[in-house]
Amino acid sequence: MPPSTTETPVPTGTPPGARRVLGLSTAAFTLMFAVWLMLGMLSIPIKNELGLTDGQFLQLTIAAMLSGSLLRFNFGVWTDKYGGRRVLTALLLLSVVPTLLVSQVSSYPELLACAVMYGVAGNSFSVGIAWNAAWFPRTKQGFALGVFGAGNVGASVTKLVGPFLIAAVPAAGYLGGVIPGGWRFIPVMYGVLLVGMAAAVWFLSPKLDRCPGRGRKFVEMVQPLKKFRVWEYCLHYVVVFGAYVAFSNMLPLYFYKNYAVELAPMLGLSAETSAEVGKLVKLSGPEYQAALAVIPGAKADMAYLTKVIGLVVAFLFVFPASLLRPLGGYLSDTYGPRPVMISVFVAMLISGTLLTVPLGLSVVPFTALLFVLGAGMGVGKASVYKLIPDQFPHDVGAVGGLVGMLGALGGVLIPLGVAPLQAATGMPSVLFGVLLALTVLASVTYAVMEVAARRANVPAEVAEAQLV
Repeated sequence: MPPSTTETPVPTGTPPGARRVLGLSTAAFTLMFAVWLMLGMLSIPIKNELGLTDGQFLQLTIAAMLSGSLLRFNFGVWTDKYGGRRVLTALLLLSVVPTLLVSQVSSYPELLACAVMYGVAGNSFSVGIAWNAAWFPRTKQGFALGVFGAGNVGASVTKLVGPFLIAAVPAAGYLGGVIPGGWRFIPVMYGVLLVGMAAAVWFLSPKLDRCPGRGRKFVEMVQPLKKFRVWEYCLHYVVVFGAYVAFSNMLPLYFYKNYAVELAPMLGLSAETSAEVGKLVKLSGPEYQAALAVIPGAKADMAYLTKVIGLVVAFLFVFPASLLRPLGGYLSDTYGPRPVMISVFVAMLISGTLLTVPLGLSVVPFTALLFVLGAGMGVGKASVYKLIPDQFPHDVGAVGGLVGMLGALGGVLIPLGVAPLQAATGMPSVLFGVLLALTVLASVTYAVMEVAARRANVPAEVAEAQLV
């Protein structure tokens, strides 16, 4: 029987099987990204049912994000050494049981344990980046990696399909409650899909995989991490991806708490509910349920409000921050990733400033600026990952894994920084102020590198490569 993997150089033409790798890895990443961030998308019903505090819910999202971040470097290296087919299949199967267990939780500690375990699904990004980079030629890597990265749209899958499935599935579930109803049906559905996706990756992807790191020593594979350029990419990715992850988790509650009062009459909620919505958004658990019980029609009204908020976040932030990634890859292939990155910084600096300054924005201009911010992130994520295979064609697993790991950790650190700042200042817009500060830092870093390159009269890429 022939071996399932072989050491193969980076291709110069698109080989047979590359499109299958791209399609399967993108589908798997979309699913696993949805699993990774499902607590953020189900935040309102889970928080209300279990009576969780804001602090507890923040800890849950952080636990899942850390689990899906800390091993990204390892998974990138493993993919280069053993092949994406093996590693991605194993990761899909590893995520099944803890995802199913989410449907059975009844307390904060149980949900926290599940979050730590199923959060490993977030490492699928490093696997897919390294796997696709090994299968596509340099001239098409930007677009291919952009298409794969568009799987970030999985962050909104739960919000899009969740409300309809929750409404369609009986509250008592199926098979005498073995398959639960309500929001608990969602993790069961994801668990089944993970098994099916693992089978698809294993049986449909090319048996003869590409492993650019096979046979190489670990010490050799991590040598590029000494380059300053790698750490610059990490900072850029914190801005365009770490903030995206943080915002995907935090924006539903941000909208709920800060714009529910304005949205209630716009959405045609009853006069009774509209008059009390300002109080309702501050409650959770038994207090929330008791308040709903005394307001006619409030339960249905608040469920509708929650659904609309989820759709707004999905369509006006998550979608542009995900689905524009292929466009960012195409532009980076065509014009180079650096001009694209400059444009991204400009867009994010302008929109971030307007979102941070206390202008008293109503919901319409707020969401318009949020769309611009999301679009910048979508294009920017692709440009960062075009830079990596351009400069490190044989080390995409290690470099891409580190950049992905630190970028995802930004999704953990941003909420940790935002919470105390919001408490100290009483300004919800501090959320965008933190992102603005990071964008300024990344822009200054880029400008310093450009100045250094011009003084040395060499391209910026060459100047960076000399810094260790």
